[in-house]
Amino acid sequence: MSVKKKRDRTQFICQACGFTSARWLGRCSECGEWNSMIEERIQAPATQKRSIANASSKPIPLAEIDYKDGERIKCVTGELNRVLGGGIVPGSLVLIGGDPGIGKSTLMLQEAVNLASTAFPILYVSGEESASQTKMRANRLQLNSDALYLLPETNLESIVEHIEAMNPSMIIVDSIQSMYQGELESAPGSLSQVRECALQFLTIAKSKSIPIFIIGHVTKDGYIAGPKVLEHLVDTLLFFEGDREHIYRILRTIKNRFGSTNEIGVFEMTEKGLREVPNPSEIFLSQRKEKISGSSVVCLMEGTRPILVEIQALVGPTSYGLPQRTTAGVDAKRLALLLAVLEKRVGLRMGTQDVFINVVGGVKADETSADLGIVVSIVSSLKNRAIHPKTILLGEVGLGGEIRAISKIEKRITEAEKLGFKQCIVPQANLKSLRSENRIEIVGIEKVDQALDLLTN
Repeated sequence: MSVKKKRDRTQFICQACGFTSARWLGRCSECGEWNSMIEERIQAPATQKRSIANASSKPIPLAEIDYKDGERIKCVTGELNRVLGGGIVPGSLVLIGGDPGIGKSTLMLQEAVNLASTAFPILYVSGEESASQTKMRANRLQLNSDALYLLPETNLESIVEHIEAMNPSMIIVDSIQSMYQGELESAPGSLSQVRECALQFLTIAKSKSIPIFIIGHVTKDGYIAGPKVLEHLVDTLLFFEGDREHIYRILRTIKNRFGSTNEIGVFEMTEKGLREVPNPSEIFLSQRKEKISGSSVVCLMEGTRPILVEIQALVGPTSYGLPQRTTAGVDAKRLALLLAVLEKRVGLRMGTQDVFINVVGGVKADETSADLGIVVSIVSSLKNRAIHPKTILLGEVGLGGEIRAISKIEKRITEAEKLGFKQCIVPQANLKSLRSENRIEIVGIEKVDQALDLLTN
């Protein structure tokens, strides 16, 4: 009796979410993305070859596992240490995403040169640049190392052979979208290729205890290209933020199995590459002008780090039927809520005013502790009365116009003291948790109009 041989088949896979369909769809029925369905050939099970599990692995009792906190590999860059949770964990898979030209490759090349040594050789796999092009970038950044090995290759099988022969202490892959596995017929960058290549690198990292950094591109919407599967596979996901027109870059932790997910690292882009900024508050406030209406200072908590930023507001009569609401670094829906509070609880007519909000330095003011600073900046610009330059505002604004307590108030006030601020406006509910030896004047308020009386008269 003859056995019917299974044939290869084709299916359409959404490159945004991984949804599969037997036929092409203009719009993905799972995530709603348009023109994301790509045809890919699926090999028959008999021809598939996958070796992910380590054959030598075996169950080990948790109590018998030997681990020491000092096993992390310390980075030369302190900001990178911060976002990784204290250093590089051996055997970890780290994904770094960001817009093109934001500095992902520059950061990893700098760190690789600084870390590489005879006892710690590093393999830099470049799938998008030749060896001479990478060397040209290194010369521009004035970087050089005898222990950093460049491998301009995109074929995964060939890369694995070089890893087996060299046995490096760390691997950098630039980028995962350029890698391909010869057994798969789909193009590099497709869902199947990205998933299989990432799984292979994950296997190498875990079985050999080698930390691997992979660089990933982002789509026009800001998501990691080659779908959510990468975010689930990796141990740590870092995202590079910032405008290429500005010199500051923020490396944010989105996921971290070995540390906090709220940390950020701040860098400055210079002619010689990225330079870490150990005190971002001082940098963000360095160009602040005094006695200008519509400007206030708030303190944001990024993980364990307090950061002081300037919030600017520009308010003027609208020339259109519908007033403009433009924000940079502030959620537009949050701004609409705060404007409604000003109109209902304070009696200001904001429906006839254009409102523009900007957080200086490209920082995102996502937490509600910035509410009071946003509201006071808007009123300051509306009445054209400047806020005292040595005053900082902290507090969440409720729908009733009340000022609600915020977390980590001591760290925020301490940071303001270090930078020379003289007065701090805080929620009344936070006063009982403050220590008495603060050198800064602390004023507790319960309503929005109290803050406006203090600052705009």
